[in-house]
Amino acid sequence: MSKTAVTGFPRIGGQRELKFWTEDYFRGKISAETLQENAAGLRKKQWLLQQKSGIDFIPSNDFSFYDGVLDAAQLLGAVPGRYQKLNLSPLDTYFAMARGYQGEKGDAKALPMKKWFNTNYHHIVPLLDDETQIRLNGSKPFDEYSEAKSAGVETKPVLIGPFTFLKLAEYGGKKRAGDFAADFVRAYREILARFDRLGARWVQIDEPELVRDLGPEDVTLFVSLYRGLLSGKGNLKILLQTYFGDIRDIYGEVAPLGFDGIGLDFVEGKKTRELLSKNGFPSGALLFAGVVNGKNVWRNSYEKTLGILDEAARSVPRANIVVGTSCSLLHVPYTVAEETGIDEDHKKHFAFAQEKLGELRDLAALLDDGNYRENPLYRRNAELIRARAETADPEVRRRVASLTDRDFTRLPAFGVREKIQKQTLGLPLLPTTTIGSFPQTKEVKALRAKLRKKEITPEQYREGIREKIASCIRLQEEIGLDVLVHGEFERNDMVEYFGDHLSGFLFTKKAWVQSYGTRCVKPPIIWGDVKRTEPITVETSAYAQSLTKKPVKGMLTGPVTILNWSFPREDISGRETALQIALAIKAEVQDLEAAGLRVIQIDEPALKEKLPLRRADWHSDYLDWAIPTFRLVHSSVKPQTQIHTHMCYSEFGDIVEDIDNMDADVISFEASRSNLEIVDDLNRVHFKTEVGPGVYDIHSPRIPGKDEIVGEIRSMLQKIPKEKLWINPDCGLKTRREEEATPSLTNMVLAAEEVRGTL
Repeated sequence: MSKTAVTGFPRIGGQRELKFWTEDYFRGKISAETLQENAAGLRKKQWLLQQKSGIDFIPSNDFSFYDGVLDAAQLLGAVPGRYQKLNLSPLDTYFAMARGYQGEKGDAKALPMKKWFNTNYHHIVPLLDDETQIRLNGSKPFDEYSEAKSAGVETKPVLIGPFTFLKLAEYGGKKRAGDFAADFVRAYREILARFDRLGARWVQIDEPELVRDLGPEDVTLFVSLYRGLLSGKGNLKILLQTYFGDIRDIYGEVAPLGFDGIGLDFVEGKKTRELLSKNGFPSGALLFAGVVNGKNVWRNSYEKTLGILDEAARSVPRANIVVGTSCSLLHVPYTVAEETGIDEDHKKHFAFAQEKLGELRDLAALLDDGNYRENPLYRRNAELIRARAETADPEVRRRVASLTDRDFTRLPAFGVREKIQKQTLGLPLLPTTTIGSFPQTKEVKALRAKLRKKEITPEQYREGIREKIASCIRLQEEIGLDVLVHGEFERNDMVEYFGDHLSGFLFTKKAWVQSYGTRCVKPPIIWGDVKRTEPITVETSAYAQSLTKKPVKGMLTGPVTILNWSFPREDISGRETALQIALAIKAEVQDLEAAGLRVIQIDEPALKEKLPLRRADWHSDYLDWAIPTFRLVHSSVKPQTQIHTHMCYSEFGDIVEDIDNMDADVISFEASRSNLEIVDDLNRVHFKTEVGPGVYDIHSPRIPGKDEIVGEIRSMLQKIPKEKLWINPDCGLKTRREEEATPSLTNMVLAAEEVRGTL
């Protein structure tokens, strides 16, 4: 019978248990032992679930307290000296690398954090310097394999591959990837030997870097790593797992290396089918066919998928095809079964992680059925796919179709607007601001919960939010910020809040997905055509502006981010949906301007998230519509109105010219964890937009000192004209506590004032 495989499973649990346990540990409410015991129980539950669901290749070591790349760094001894000097426990050292540390044992910033390929998951960036000694330095993957085996579950341990690790790493000395290759081979051979002694049958080695553009030196490095690694695998079978695209640049070199299984992505891999049909597949190896989408929530079309598998069977014996997920199920929610936010007529069209296990089982059974088109499983699925309701809104479609070039162009040109805005706003050099949100305190969450439970009226809720806004404005004036925000206390999530006021969206109650560490998001599902049904932010923004003479930013989420942080439709293009959303947000921009808001921020933190991984596809498949979509939102505002946007946790260097073409007036970037690399990129292309590289990291609980921020500002001023530089944190403050946010902002303003006094 055909086998089934899961690349990885969500870690957080059906009720976000891991999030709450970990945060309790951070606050000292539970011990490290209790945290580990709870995590072990969660792992066991999920292994048994997959076993009961009929999955043949069940992953272990896909679990993480924070991030899998960080797990690999600690396992391999890639722990920078600044964390070793803290003399913390291994667990606390791990969390110090992820979140930073500030306490009795010292002060250390967190490692950089970046987006995981083209997803909204964030990974920690390992740091390798000339003192780094790569060697096996822990037992996590072996312990978890043994745990599963004790529970009666045979698993395939999952490892981040050495090539991907070396490509993701930053280098702090003279050594580069090739200089570490021999040490990585030795360490991975030791890992494989240990699994062999434990009796493991398969080990999955993830190499998603293979789906990017690869040069000859990349191919040479990969081949040299795996020739050394595979020669020491003993009795183990090794699965090379790829995802997020195809491996066209290296397929010919991978095939003869002797892998026992190769995992290929048939969902996002444009050329995967062509590679198989033209080049064949290694004799005797198993094809782990990634056909169940690990990044979206729609039910699988068995007709389409079986067509792909039938085609693959021309190149690979049917018995050697394993039906699998296109990537880890980390990127989708846990289960539809407990979802109460969607009615049954809609819910039946969705498959979250647990339901995808059933889809794998169904597809494997149908693949073995020589007459599967007559099988009831196949017929029921075909009826479900056909039953998807028509969701077109003629008026929305007409408005998109009638757009012209003029709708995407703002006048006058940037240079003219910049002079007008400086005169109109009257801001000092190095103006200070925040990115938008302020801490979501227990009181704010309790107020929202009371409204949800109907314990208070909407009017009482509105008054409660107004009190928080007034307090926030007072605080910012006391601190001395130049451009204020209203705090976003009424917002649960920067995408969900807007989607809730737009037609075409469905919202869940429990469909949480891990974004980074303990941060989870609940992406809405785009079901139909999108339009604005009512003003969204105008009342709260106008109220905040009425409380102060300083400019208050109207805060909006941009159309590309709303699209990229939702589960998108599969029946129309991303471009079409993005333009629909843009027209809705454009109406909000116009209303904010009419209400007297002189500064409007349209956040696009997810702009790069869906950038194709291959450079040849950047413009034709994405940027040629994503950048104009942003311009559409603000093209009609007056020159006096200053448009801001914000971007974070991506490598923007290669597309800074495109970002400049967004034609915003001010752009703030995450920069505190990336050593201000973005500043060099901006200078390289003569960036015209005013910029606010983040001067401190809000994803860490540590409080930056004034002198530390002064140093950051002075470094920026060496490369950015003083007339172009804004001073701000690197992201919103929603996840921070008040006792962390207030002193950090105070130090930021004091630092800006000190430097300003010397200019």
